Amino acid sequence: MDGLAHAAVAAEPPSIPLNDIQCAVRRQYGIDGDFSPLVSERDQNFHLKSTAGHEYVVKVTSSAEPAIVSEFHIAALLHLETIETPRVPKIVRTLEKQTSGDIRYAGKNHMLRVVSYLEGAPMASVCMDQKMASDFGAALAGLDIGFLGFSHEGECPVLLWDLQRATELRELLDHIDDPNVRRSVTHALHDFQTLVTPMLGKLRCQVIHGDANPGNVLTDPRSHRVTGFIDFGDMVRAPLVFDVAIAAAYLRTEDTDPLDLIAPFVVAYNTARPLKDVEMTLLFDLVRARLATTITLLFWRMAARHHDDPYRKKTRDEEAGAIHFLDALDALGRAEFSTRMKRALLR
Repeated sequence: MDGLAHAAVAAEPPSIPLNDIQCAVRRQYGIDGDFSPLVSERDQNFHLKSTAGHEYVVKVTSSAEPAIVSEFHIAALLHLETIETPRVPKIVRTLEKQTSGDIRYAGKNHMLRVVSYLEGAPMASVCMDQKMASDFGAALAGLDIGFLGFSHEGECPVLLWDLQRATELRELLDHIDDPNVRRSVTHALHDFQTLVTPMLGKLRCQVIHGDANPGNVLTDPRSHRVTGFIDFGDMVRAPLVFDVAIAAAYLRTEDTDPLDLIAPFVVAYNTARPLKDVEMTLLFDLVRARLATTITLLFWRMAARHHDDPYRKKTRDEEAGAIHFLDALDALGRAEFSTRMKRALLR
């Protein structure tokens, strides 16, 4: 396993005193107000309500993240400012018109970023149904269309979450202490290596969001529509269909048809951004690979993080269903998944 990928996830987020961050934001951005901490995997983030009545997200980047990757994130959001829907956070410039600031603490330099705060209820907090799944598919397609033509020298960060690196997770399987779960994950990673890896060269690639999970998708509680996307920290240049598979892996159902939400999601995405036959053929194994990634990193993080780590608890609560969903897809099978998806696309 790549040491950089391991370090980026294993590293503790920055723990800079709030007063230091407030001073840095006030000095460099001219913004003051109330800071509320936000849970993050790698960074130290805050929701800032300014005294002027505006809202922002303040991000202190981990020192483990290379500067070129932070610059990639900024450039991507600047590129997406041209799209009207779905909404994405906008870069807030410093008093000197720079796209980022900086803060030094305990001998380490950290990039300081401020972006606009998007109103909306996280999709994770609303009742998901087929209509919303369909709207989600159309919105994600719109986001991926918005990324067209964008490239940056930092677009290939080293991320354990990158599905292109899924086979490297086999080195972490010993952390899965449930033999049945370990067997399912091992099988999914084996299928990825034998069926997906040989086809990667035939897939369309572009910059993708890379983590369109329900916590990163915003909705309008009144209209029940998807309105925006946040948290672009896992962006990467990768096969386009990976974005579809990653999102689909979070459309989990309990004790019902595992395609109940995935099918309308994929149909809507395909209507706005048609998928090729080879991409559809690999979708089943890509969804399973994402679930295997989630489960493996969940067990690994349980061992690597402190017992009272807030991200550890948040992840455990949110991702417990991944094991059940992987089992449900395995029971459905590749052939039935493909047959039913083709039928849905032809309606």
